[in-house]
Amino acid sequence: MKQKIEMTVIKIMVKKADRKFVRNFSIIAHIDHGKSTLADRILEITKTVSKREMFDQFLDDMELERERGITIKAHAVRVLYNNADDGKEYIFNLIDTPGHVDFSYEVSRSLAACEGVILVVDATQGIQAQTLANVYLALEGNLKIVPVLNKIDLKSARTEEVSMELGKILGVSEDEIIKISAKTGQGIEAVLGRIVKNIPAPAGDEDAPLQALIFDSQYNSYRGVVALIRVVNGFIEKGMKVKFMGENAVSDIEEVGIFGPEMIKKDNLSAGEVGYIITGIKEVGSIVVGDTVTNAGEPARTSLPGYNKPKPMVYSGLFPIDGGDYENLRDALGKLSLNDSSLDFVPEVSTALGYGYRCGFLGLLHMEIIKERLEREYGLKLINTAPNVAYRITLSNEDILEVKRPSDFPDQEKIMSIEEPYTEVTIISPKEYIGKIMKLAESKRGDFVDMIYISIERVELKYIIPLSEIIVDFFDQLKSISSGYGSLDYEVMGFEQSDLVKLDILVAGDRVDELSVIVHSDNAYHIGRELALRLRKIVPRQNFEVPIQATIGKRIIAKERVAPYRKDVTAKLYGGDITRKKKLLEKQKKGKKRMKKIGRVDIPDEAFMSFYNISSDK
Repeated sequence: MKQKIEMTVIKIMVKKADRKFVRNFSIIAHIDHGKSTLADRILEITKTVSKREMFDQFLDDMELERERGITIKAHAVRVLYNNADDGKEYIFNLIDTPGHVDFSYEVSRSLAACEGVILVVDATQGIQAQTLANVYLALEGNLKIVPVLNKIDLKSARTEEVSMELGKILGVSEDEIIKISAKTGQGIEAVLGRIVKNIPAPAGDEDAPLQALIFDSQYNSYRGVVALIRVVNGFIEKGMKVKFMGENAVSDIEEVGIFGPEMIKKDNLSAGEVGYIITGIKEVGSIVVGDTVTNAGEPARTSLPGYNKPKPMVYSGLFPIDGGDYENLRDALGKLSLNDSSLDFVPEVSTALGYGYRCGFLGLLHMEIIKERLEREYGLKLINTAPNVAYRITLSNEDILEVKRPSDFPDQEKIMSIEEPYTEVTIISPKEYIGKIMKLAESKRGDFVDMIYISIERVELKYIIPLSEIIVDFFDQLKSISSGYGSLDYEVMGFEQSDLVKLDILVAGDRVDELSVIVHSDNAYHIGRELALRLRKIVPRQNFEVPIQATIGKRIIAKERVAPYRKDVTAKLYGGDITRKKKLLEKQKKGKKRMKKIGRVDIPDEAFMSFYNISSDK
């Protein structure tokens, strides 16, 4: 009986879609405002998932997402909704998106597959920096916004105050803002009704040549690349020979389907629908997010706009602890970049760590997530070096270099000028923390731009701050000084000239490139001293003295020493002439000197992230 019911549901899900009854929308919000919980309630109320099968964060299928309580990947699902107002059945293509600033590219891609968004705001926390960023993304895409105020059931909810803030920003009356509790289900029916009423049906021509946008993709070990598509014009069906216009690759369609939320096969997808295609292509570089799929026999004249590949903001080296895992790391990064097209990587060789990859990330959280996914999903053990940004250097011969790692930094005498990326930072916080936040921003070389009161109690601050100061621990410090109420969003503006120097670390006289960092000259002495002190505690003792030096060019600015182990070679002597003791000690001294010349100091893994732990002490 159960199987019969499931088969009936699948038949309804895969029925041919009438475009006027289709709604494509995303759920967007600041992190932890209740996007995934709202998606859970929609799945439950529309009976897409039974109560027996339901669990929290249902669409977040990664173990890492559930552990951290955040959405990392956008997740698409088809939902059937019976609208009580007109008695019609609607097809909702719902996309739950991430909320952290590091994954804003994931959000922008998802919005390109939609006509509208549900904007969720937490009634206890109010408008946050990423809320504003998401609003601007939706407005840029000309999407209809359905404003929703969540968590109104909590005692700490500031429903009226936050409604007023949100109405002011969106330019709508407070009556248009739907008050809900995604946890209890209160107000969810009103949200579904507003989706039908406010979000337009998708446009498109089913009789035109096929144009489908790849807005995401993932790798299946058995099936190859699974591409998530939004069909803009025409239709796509099993057996059709298609062409990927950007990569100029041709393949046959093996399977077409939808996510309901499991993969459900379908005969075809027509204009306005969202689903997936499988072509059997196993090479990860052949299908690119943002490419246009068209009919190879009757191709479209032009491709769809697609996406600009995001420029990485943070660079770090990833090296396998076991050198034999280099090939496995390469394959894993290739498959992960298919699932996360914002990841960038190139081979890198290190004298201390061997063969690895220099990877570009959108931010620190993005870097941590990628490393954890590589270790969990692909069984790799990895070391990553301290994160840094890309610098633009003009040499004395007027050549311009882009430097992504400190080891590529040219000698100081060859440099005419150095430019580093600057960001426009938006901070939203209760007014009582303004003084502390301003002090923090100034300590990070920030220039004040503007301050706006978005309500009686909440302030929006704007600063221009170097990206290198943002990526390490700025967000953690902001949360700490604002008791968790401060929120941050930033946008890279461009490059500006700065007084920067390269700080090198010498261990036992040998320069360790992976410990080199690029810092502002005003902070160089402090960071050099702190780095040397930390390394003294981390580098293991040897049978010979290990000097640790921090240098700028040929100038030593800090020095520490790791004392050697010392064996008491005079213990066997009982009395006698003092010269016998001196003779033995002198012999030991010569042996240690010889050992120092041929001895090699192994740097522990944690040393390569020492700089990451320093900045908070400044």
